[in-house]
Amino acid sequence: MPLPWIGIVAAAAYGAVAGSLLPRALHRLAVPPEKPWRGACPRGHPLGAGLRGLIGPARCGPCAREGHQGAYGSGGGALAVAGAAASAGLTAAVGARPELGVWLLVAPVALLLAAVDVKVMRLPDLLTLPLAAGCAALLGVVALLPGAGGSWARALAGGGVLAGAFFVLFLISPRGLAFGDVKLALSVGVALGWYGWGVLFAGAFLGFALAALYGVALMLTRHAARGTAMAFGPFMVLGALGGVVLGAVAA
Repeated sequence: MPLPWIGIVAAAAYGAVAGSLLPRALHRLAVPPEKPWRGACPRGHPLGAGLRGLIGPARCGPCAREGHQGAYGSGGGALAVAGAAASAGLTAAVGARPELGVWLLVAPVALLLAAVDVKVMRLPDLLTLPLAAGCAALLGVVALLPGAGGSWARALAGGGVLAGAFFVLFLISPRGLAFGDVKLALSVGVALGWYGWGVLFAGAFLGFALAALYGVALMLTRHAARGTAMAFGPFMVLGALGGVVLGAVAA
């Protein structure tokens, strides 16, 4: 059942707020694999522990009180826009089905993963593994509710199948696909598998197609050459988003 326009607007507002609270986590997690997570803002103020150190706007409290305009974890505006667009699109496609709550909860985490991968070509275990477990667990609860549009067993199988396929690709070409992509494939496979095997294939294919088009565009504009490393996580997230939208519309 489609939601009224006010529901879509509310989802967009939620996505914008969620995206605006990601810059602190992006600053903290966007470090090379051999480096520890950042524990302070660029001016040395501690970020704190737990969720307080991960969720927040682009300036920490002390920087705001001292009047410093320099932001850490830049891109808050872009993250807010992306969060709003993703949440609104998901809501319009899924409608009043109970799995909408799952997609709205996991979307900001997927967005954060994509942003970290763009910055440092890394998909942290701190996000990939809990995302997969959380998505699977939440869909298991949703499957018990009336009106659910998918299959939990198929979602679990989809996660295993896609992660297995990515693991084979990683073994064949470790320079072309990182192990973090294999872990992210667990979540992507669970989400896409919920709506069907055709949706799983379509979403995975869309991710590869978008990555290929982007790579060709970079080479044509001489911003990259053949063999240049490229973050694949954002395209996996886009493929998953597109697949879930298509699957929800067809369900």
